[in-house]
Amino acid sequence: MKQDKDSLKKRALLSVSDKEGIVELGRELERLGWEIVSTGGTARALVEGGVAVTEAAAVTGFPEILGGRVKTLHPLIHGGLLARLELAEHRQQLQEQGIVPITLLVVNLYPFARTVARPGVELAEAVENIDIGGPAMIRAAAKNFAHVAVVVNPGRYPAITAELAGGGTISGETRFRLAAEAFAHTAHYDALIANYLAARPEAPVELFPEQLSLPLEKLQELRYGENPQQQAAFYALGGQKRGLAAARQLQGKELSFNNLNDLQGAWELLLEFEQPTAVAVKHTNPCGVASAETIEQAYRRAYDADPVSIFGGIVALNRPVTAAAAAEMVKIFLEVVAAPAFEEEALAIFARKEAIRLLEMAPPGKGAAAEPELKKVSGGLLLQTVDREPVELAAAKVVTERAPTERERRDLAFAQKVVKHVKSNAIVIVKDESTLGVGAGQMNRVGAARIALEQAGEAAAGAVLGSDAFFPFPDTVEVAAAAGVTALVQPGGSQKDEASIALCNERGLAMLFTGRRYFKH
Repeated sequence: MKQDKDSLKKRALLSVSDKEGIVELGRELERLGWEIVSTGGTARALVEGGVAVTEAAAVTGFPEILGGRVKTLHPLIHGGLLARLELAEHRQQLQEQGIVPITLLVVNLYPFARTVARPGVELAEAVENIDIGGPAMIRAAAKNFAHVAVVVNPGRYPAITAELAGGGTISGETRFRLAAEAFAHTAHYDALIANYLAARPEAPVELFPEQLSLPLEKLQELRYGENPQQQAAFYALGGQKRGLAAARQLQGKELSFNNLNDLQGAWELLLEFEQPTAVAVKHTNPCGVASAETIEQAYRRAYDADPVSIFGGIVALNRPVTAAAAAEMVKIFLEVVAAPAFEEEALAIFARKEAIRLLEMAPPGKGAAAEPELKKVSGGLLLQTVDREPVELAAAKVVTERAPTERERRDLAFAQKVVKHVKSNAIVIVKDESTLGVGAGQMNRVGAARIALEQAGEAAAGAVLGSDAFFPFPDTVEVAAAAGVTALVQPGGSQKDEASIALCNERGLAMLFTGRRYFKH
């Protein structure tokens, strides 16, 4: 009987957007005695490669319609994928309906991510690159992994053909692993689509939707995490690459977990400044920040702010790196230098120190502030909006008898731009748009102030102080005044504000209240 004969066939269905390796796979399956069913462009590629193919339309008796939107959505396909062959009832129904089991499915999906990553892509084109039949087949085959092997990754083809050549079948263990990979593949694909549509101007703005899917794509495995005993990898949000995920490495060893973590902090801080600015970071905290007329001057001043801590740190600049700046940077050991561009002469200078990683990166584009900030906690994630509102003191309230001078006000604004990106509790000492001391991550505010002032030393005389949160006691004002600081800026809001204000007036200090806190944990 025809049905009995057909039920013994080894039938594979191949339908892929990414044609890498598909002809070689088809040839090997044909050599091993498999019947190959295929669709559209995949069928053409296989035939051109000399592989015998049965068109899906010949199996279903129904042509591809609607410009290819409907090809495989048919019981003669899905029945072949979903049948539980251990059940006599299912085998009987297959025979009655003339359905041949499909025990190998090779599918990958329309290139939605690549399509929407192109600048200016229209919504209509994006929609036409949403695959329907492919995910339906993948999910059907993955659900029926007891009988069907589903392959979504071209990198698996050699192992699959080797297993078939060795024993004639694909083991249950392999089918299970392939099914798990297949469901991850379709989940990622759907998350890409959901995130793309949610970001469209037509969609309602929901900062924190009831359900959130993050389409993450592994860019690389890292040598280790924060410490050698920890494993780590770098994932990018799918779709159009941005931020660190879009950076181009020009030189040096692979970036480490700590490099990437530090770079994130440095680049976010750098986005606060429009004038030529250099940021040096160590262990996620800025150790030297300076603005100047030229980028090489900015780097020298950032270096001078803390020549000890910058050693082995990372430096980010918001202007192309010049030969003069490069000549200064190669004098010490730096892990990473990141900038929008590097002059050819600068690259030649850095080439003498091959270990320095050079990273070319652009600031985030319009709308990047809407991307949430994530923090992992046990069993879940914390999400918050990114604080990218510009720091400016025009609306700050002068709470002391003396108002800040123009120079002090400029430096106070600079101090707040920096303190916003320093781990709390945070105090920053600034003079002439350059940090002199940074007190970061302390359990009490006066402790952070003492660290920052000690680092500033005698240069603190005439400098200003910025704080990420209010002064719970006037002791921070006390130590600042003793070091020669002349002006302070803080959010205000403490029950002891009047005591701090009175002490400022007694010592002739100016102080501003901004009403804006900058905790960072």
